[in-house]
Amino acid sequence: MKPVQSATAFALACTIAFAVALPALGEDRMPPIAADKLTEAQKKAAADFETARKVPVFGPFVPLERSPELMLAASNMGLYLRYHTSLPLKINEFVILMVARAWDQQVEWEIHYPIALKAGLDPQIAGAIGEGRRPEAMPEEEAIAYDFTNELRVNHNVSNATYAKALAKFGDQGIIDMAGTNGYYTLLAMEMNMARTAGSPDAKAVLPKLDK
Repeated sequence: MKPVQSATAFALACTIAFAVALPALGEDRMPPIAADKLTEAQKKAAADFETARKVPVFGPFVPLERSPELMLAASNMGLYLRYHTSLPLKINEFVILMVARAWDQQVEWEIHYPIALKAGLDPQIAGAIGEGRRPEAMPEEEAIAYDFTNELRVNHNVSNATYAKALAKFGDQGIIDMAGTNGYYTLLAMEMNMARTAGSPDAKAVLPKLDK
């Protein structure tokens, strides 16, 4: 895994983009808090966040800053699930894209789509996820991760057959981490959808709108 510092330039760019972004679903309800409006607890949390991540508060953590302890707890979990998970990076990012699609979450999609492709995910597979359909001809690892994630989301459980395949492929820690990635990015998606956190108006990776 690359160190957190390797993401510094990207995260800084995201910080600027989110600050000037146009709202996707109406006005951003929880935009960045002006420095002179931060409480002492928020100032400390922001400083701790920047120390840990080497970048200022950005993206999904902007609305979370209203609850400083939750923001730091979420950030710490995210540091593990992004940079230290036992899952292969391609599979982890594949799962994140599935969560972003399930929650119509543009911010997650625009951040993680390019990371997934760089990690080796086939653009056609990523495109199918974005279009809300099961990708064709997935490699075994991705097919298992798809079934695991889809069953967990739709059925609120995982079948014995899928569990056995996931366990054999990823091990105990891997399937715990996969469920954790599903839960963590669902948390961020829920917070951002509630807050109407805006994506970048210049995003190259745009999540398609689906007919409901």
